[in-house]
Amino acid sequence: MKFPADGGKRIYSCNEGNFIHWDQPIKDAVEAFKNGIDGKPYTARYVGSMVADIHRTLLYGGIYIYPADKKSPKGKLRCLYEGIPMALIIEQAGGIASTGYFEGKIGRVAELTPDAIHCKCPIIMGGPRDVGVIYDCYKKAGIETPTL
Repeated sequence: MKFPADGGKRIYSCNEGNFIHWDQPIKDAVEAFKNGIDGKPYTARYVGSMVADIHRTLLYGGIYIYPADKKSPKGKLRCLYEGIPMALIIEQAGGIASTGYFEGKIGRVAELTPDAIHCKCPIIMGGPRDVGVIYDCYKKAGIETPTL
């Protein structure tokens, strides 16, 4: 299974109920998705189950976001049995599995070193086109981002 070469459908998936707690670059990216990239707005689709949301993202394209925030600075999803396994699937399909800005840098979920059985991590997963929108918002905020 591979992400669509053109990025696929323009779908973003996140729990916008946490919007006020996110860092500004994540807020800016979600607003960009809503308002449209290149004049094309994204559709919001959020099931609330990481597996279902990631499955849709793999099939059709788009992005799944569950970032760290002020309430949960380490994120809410479990590294060992949610984040890292899904990151490996996303990356094998040609996508990007990022932590977003976490512990002083933007990194890969697959490179996290778990420090406890139930440790948590933030998640930004999707195709390069869509994760690139978030990385562009971090760049505008002066945060160094990986090359896509």
